[in-house]
Amino acid sequence: MIARLAILLAALLLDRLVGDPPWLWRSVKHPVAVIGEAIDALDKRLNRPDFTGETRRRAGFFALGLLLLAALILGGFVSALCEAFGFLGMIVEAAIVAIFLAHKSLVDHVRAVGAALRTGGLVEGRRAVALIVGRDPAHLDRPGILRAAIESLAENASDGVVAPAFWYLLLGLPGLLAYKVVNTADSMIGHMDERYRDFGFASARLDDWLNFLPARATALSLAAAAGLSRWGRRRGEAGDADPASSQRGGFSQVMAITRRDAKLHRSPNAGWPETAMAAALGLSLGGPRRYRDLIVDAPQLNPEGRRAANLDDLTRAISLFERAMGILLAAIAAALLAGLAA
Repeated sequence: MIARLAILLAALLLDRLVGDPPWLWRSVKHPVAVIGEAIDALDKRLNRPDFTGETRRRAGFFALGLLLLAALILGGFVSALCEAFGFLGMIVEAAIVAIFLAHKSLVDHVRAVGAALRTGGLVEGRRAVALIVGRDPAHLDRPGILRAAIESLAENASDGVVAPAFWYLLLGLPGLLAYKVVNTADSMIGHMDERYRDFGFASARLDDWLNFLPARATALSLAAAAGLSRWGRRRGEAGDADPASSQRGGFSQVMAITRRDAKLHRSPNAGWPETAMAAALGLSLGGPRRYRDLIVDAPQLNPEGRRAANLDDLTRAISLFERAMGILLAAIAAALLAGLAA
């Protein structure tokens, strides 16, 4: 476990500093893209329109089982290979783990939404936010684009950083690869439309289970980060003259609102980091949205907050995310030091 903590700490730092270098993935396929191609191939072969709903559901279970088996076998093989090479193997394993984390790429994509709005207006803002959300951005206004980007940042803090780190720490590379298979499958086929309601059922349900603890841990870290921000403002470190700052909660308030509103979200997990982010920023997130031909009349999270999100809110959201991930890093470093001292 000490070696795994050290590898995870190195991977988190590497991903935070380097992320996904574009030059690398221009010449080599990203492993998540390979997973996506495998899911797409199984979808085309097994999710046939002439199948009954029950047959599609069984085919979905079979497809997911096949992908998970491949992930566990490959993860176990690579893990054993890295272990055989000692310290060099640990370095390689840290690089592999970093590939499946999304800290820097997430921040880069969210920042790009703000930059697009500043320079290209609504058209460019909608194009940029479409890269990180599943909803149809065509009818989003400026605050709607910003809310969508902030919601994506909050949800992907769990899906893209905390959950992969959690499953790697618990089960090593097999657990990490298995999680990425399930999470990618959920994003591709875990929809409630006619085509995927049955075929994607297994992927959607298993993704819910695998994200149960990470989503709540992410909300906790965001609340802790909000508490640190509020403490800093009270000490005058930020010189915060923003009149909306009084709406932004500290740790206790963020957690109280999160426990109250997270269950309103259609997802059993996404509501936790999204509500924590909303409460920490003094915003109201959620609400009605469109996915392809499906209109979801979702409730608002932290309805007492502002709906008119602005570019400063996006900047604060990124800062809050960075601080929350810093808390995660500090916790892993503390666990590593405690293990070494024992």
